[in-house]
Amino acid sequence: MDRLTRKELKSDRFALEVQHSVEYVAEHRRQVVRWASISGAVVLLIVGVFVYRNYERGVRQEKLASAMQIMNATIGQTQSEYAVSFPTTAERDKAATKAFTELATKYPGTDEGVLAEFYLGTNAADAGNIDEAAKRYKVVVDDGSGPYASMAKLSLAQIYAAQGKQVEGEKLIQSVIDHPTELVSKESATIALAKLVAPKDPARARKMLEPLRGSPRSGISRSALNALDDISQKN
Repeated sequence: MDRLTRKELKSDRFALEVQHSVEYVAEHRRQVVRWASISGAVVLLIVGVFVYRNYERGVRQEKLASAMQIMNATIGQTQSEYAVSFPTTAERDKAATKAFTELATKYPGTDEGVLAEFYLGTNAADAGNIDEAAKRYKVVVDDGSGPYASMAKLSLAQIYAAQGKQVEGEKLIQSVIDHPTELVSKESATIALAKLVAPKDPARARKMLEPLRGSPRSGISRSALNALDDISQKN
């Protein structure tokens, strides 16, 4: 009898809870509908943001492709109406710098914007504008994702070494050795560090390079051997 009573009580409690829920929904129908509408709106907002981001990414990639097309444009007349060409190298470089600057300014922090910063840094370094190059590379290091930042770290380390900031340069390359990427392997970063320290500490540089001269990766072994040869010729 007690068991049956407990079962009945349990059933009655469930029925009571259902009744209360029905009464609550009836009394608060407007609020329930309102929250359901808000949930639907949130889903629509998320979908909208996703679509917009994909659209924005497509726009950025198109602009990056256009900038790279300018960078690789031929000099002089071209036989194809689809190929981009410029009368002189100076005009081509000016147009490419303008395109990459607009990309970096409008889309900072994105992959496309970071790549634009890297190009501008490299262009500045080639022109001998070291301070500008350092500034651009620093942006890539601070804002870029792993692969792009790793390339910028190697370049910025060279500038730091030239500016007498050897320790800062070594730290940058060591961070890549500790966290290699698909664009800069641990071995490649190690060779870069060896080259950086070679002028002041050739023995340390050789110690880093020797294990790599027999690497099964031909590119790594060749780079290590070339670096060892340079050290031998300079010392």
